[in-house]
Amino acid sequence: MKVEIWSDVACPFCYIGKRSFEQALEGFEHRDEVEVEWRSFQLDPTAPEKVEGGLNALIAQKYGRTEDEAREMNQRVIDMAAGFGLEYDFDRAQPSNTRDAHRLLHLARAHGREDEAEERLFRAYFVEGERLSDRETLARLGEEVGLDRAEVERVLAGDDLGDAVDAEVAEAQGLGLSGVPAFVLDRRLLVSGAQPPEAIRGALAQAWETREG
Repeated sequence: MKVEIWSDVACPFCYIGKRSFEQALEGFEHRDEVEVEWRSFQLDPTAPEKVEGGLNALIAQKYGRTEDEAREMNQRVIDMAAGFGLEYDFDRAQPSNTRDAHRLLHLARAHGREDEAEERLFRAYFVEGERLSDRETLARLGEEVGLDRAEVERVLAGDDLGDAVDAEVAEAQGLGLSGVPAFVLDRRLLVSGAQPPEAIRGALAQAWETREG
């Protein structure tokens, strides 16, 4: 069975969803027969390389709230993440365009390091306050997960793999996916959002039973 996960590395619910999916998969009896592939999605393809004011200011502007209200909204997400052992630090987060980060993820996929790269980029953004539009930062993070730094730098210097990113973003739109994370099981069953592990595990079981039937 194949599970495709549409995600953006700047989506706080996607990192939570990753942890929830991992817990769900751990308790799924056919986990060794599940192929997982991450797919690209951009919450804001028009975002600049650097967003001024930080994440609280961005959320305040997006939803027409004060920064204090945005901070309260973000605190609820931080608390939710903590339930999965994730230590979000939104005060350090540096919102930016994520297209280059997705290009790095496609390179990691080609080398069988996609899951490690997803994890590293999530942590870099939500915990460590790294700016994921900075190509030097991406090169370092790519090297940390086992990619050849020279190859990463070469890919990021141009627009290699950009078409692949754009195609997956467009494919998400074609599938009617309006938000992430989105777990697509064998292209027959959709689980939307950061659902609890038991809900995802139930969907895995349902998809498996349908497949076997």
